[in-house]
Amino acid sequence: QVQLVESGGGVVQAGGSLRVSCVASGRTLSRYAMGWFRQAPGQEREFVAAISRSGDITRYADSVKGRFTISRDNAKNTVYLQMNSLEPEDTAVYYCAAGREFTIVDYAYDYWGQGTQVTVSS
Repeated sequence: QVQLVESGGGVVQAGGSLRVSCVASGRTLSRYAMGWFRQAPGQEREFVAAISRSGDITRYADSVKGRFTISRDNAKNTVYLQMNSLEPEDTAVYYCAAGREFTIVDYAYDYWGQGTQVTVSS
């Protein structure tokens, strides 16, 4: 069992930056591939970024490529999502997820955090 807790969300102006974090407990994070997903009001949850167990492979949604960076520190059991050049369209609840498989598909992930709100004002 893995417990995931996100933090670092908040309100930022368009063009600004935020870094959200996801701390894992219960099992070593290095066992899992990690993903970030987001869900805006009235919309379905969507893939944002994923990182392999060792951190050597990453994948991004086209909408965030070049602006967001996913990284991990397995020694700290933490995964990060650095978000730059934020746009109002990035407003959503951001969730981290852990799974056995490196994938962009949300149903393949086994464990989820409670989410952290990111609001980008125009």
